[in-house]
Amino acid sequence: MKKENIFHLYLADYEHRINQSLEKFKSEKVLSRIWSHDYTLWSDSPDEITNRLGWLKSPETMETKLSEIDQFVKELITEGLTTAVLLGMGGSSLAPEVYRKTFGVKPGYLDLTVLDSTDPGAVLQIAEKYDPEKTIYVVSTKSGGTVETLSFMKYFYNLGVKYLGKKRVGKHFVAITDPGSGLGKMANELRFRKIFLNDPNIGGRYSALTFFGLVPAALLGIDLQRLIKSALKEVTSNSPEIGKNSWATLLGVSMAVLAENHRDKLTFILSNKLKYLGVWIEQLIAESTGKAGKGILPVVEEEILDLNEYSQDRQFIFMQLDDEKEYQGLIKNFSLSGHPVCVIVLNDLYDIGKEFFRWELATAIAGWYLKINPFDQPNVEAAKILARDRVKAYQESGLLEEGEPLYQSKKLKIYGNVAGKSIREIVKSLLKEGNTTPDLIQNRSYLSIQAYLKPDLLLEEYLQQLRAHFQKKYKIATTVGYGPRFLHSTGQLHKGDAGNGLFIQLSAHMPDDVEIPEDAGDVKSSISFGILKKTQYLGDFEALKAAGRKLIRIDLGKKPIENIKYLLGELSE
Repeated sequence: MKKENIFHLYLADYEHRINQSLEKFKSEKVLSRIWSHDYTLWSDSPDEITNRLGWLKSPETMETKLSEIDQFVKELITEGLTTAVLLGMGGSSLAPEVYRKTFGVKPGYLDLTVLDSTDPGAVLQIAEKYDPEKTIYVVSTKSGGTVETLSFMKYFYNLGVKYLGKKRVGKHFVAITDPGSGLGKMANELRFRKIFLNDPNIGGRYSALTFFGLVPAALLGIDLQRLIKSALKEVTSNSPEIGKNSWATLLGVSMAVLAENHRDKLTFILSNKLKYLGVWIEQLIAESTGKAGKGILPVVEEEILDLNEYSQDRQFIFMQLDDEKEYQGLIKNFSLSGHPVCVIVLNDLYDIGKEFFRWELATAIAGWYLKINPFDQPNVEAAKILARDRVKAYQESGLLEEGEPLYQSKKLKIYGNVAGKSIREIVKSLLKEGNTTPDLIQNRSYLSIQAYLKPDLLLEEYLQQLRAHFQKKYKIATTVGYGPRFLHSTGQLHKGDAGNGLFIQLSAHMPDDVEIPEDAGDVKSSISFGILKKTQYLGDFEALKAAGRKLIRIDLGKKPIENIKYLLGELSE
């Protein structure tokens, strides 16, 4: 008989406050009201709530769609396709990435890679690595109008025409989108092999257990029946009749109460087999709670420090499989430390199905407590508008204005809205919070490093070293994200929370560039991936400034890895 998963909460001095809030949760019948789609739990208006609760039924609905997905995958395997490239951003790309990195590829199925970077080098790397003859391209966007995803689609469609011809190329493309979307129309016109139409009443970050997550999972050979069965058990555990003391309830209420009491840095310490789940949870919580001057900051993949090196703004989540023991001693020490700690132990990887639903429901519950709408993203559009303005300006003038740097040397340039005449002075100015106190923690600050760079394993090592430098020196919570992908996840929190973020953008010269076709099948182009990426980091820079955030951008020039090592050396002296 399969053992039950393990869930423990160590609440330190916050137990009374959380128990009071749990009583309020029960007295206000919150769980049953969630299931009945009562929008007044979160807002006076039903906008972007009543049409965003379809995820509650996703496991049940998708159980009836599994044979359709399986048949699609069998056809691809029979025809000899061996690789899949998912073209997407944010909610449409993060769950597939979790599935690929957690489960791997079952023999005989398709290896899947995710492209969610507009860096031209990243686009070229995928184009050169995968043979269109053996590849299915999965174009994935809820709205059907995501500029990055459509740019990817047009580029790879043209690449397919070159190698496969116009008659055959459509058979190598599949769309996952909402009914009536622009992508759906294009996919029909271009004669894609298949179009999966998702439930439109589900937001992207709540879509891991829909076509957006399950089609890529099936390509990898993941047992969808087993995954959905796991999720359905969690649905049952959270039914209105029996779910008032469920783990999702405890999790949602506790993380919101702790955040309200200045423990708003939700720090994940995940075991080796589950570590990739963190980036999906990060998007879910950051984009759902970071608004209206509030927010819970998820912190993933941060270096584990000694207990006395953490500030008092943390709550910790430990997650591991039952056969993993690497954090046993650490869990004991943390649970006795006075820091609030939650421990989740899963039986096997398929319990990720439970986790997807549990965290979705917990996040919705946290939204109720914090009095925010966890299903909208009001600040995301700001950076998009500014980026579009810069694209238009570039198309009219052929120029992109970057402004004057604060500092310039042969190795790098620094731009920003702080003061200083050297690298160390500028960084110190960024991290000196406010005019009345240098105490970053008193002001609940965090540091976000935004890497508008080509994803690279060696680069990631140096990015982690950079964040660890600040984490240890200032006892400040740190995050790292690749741009522009983080704009579709943590970008909402960066602009919508109480202004706690301090930001370091990293950019670099892009030696190779790739033109973006204006239309699929047409060679005409008015913009490249390099220009698109540049407008995105310049647009986000302006959006953060407009939101009153302190930030700098460090341009690492033509040798980003060499110059980030140089930057580390300068800061460490």
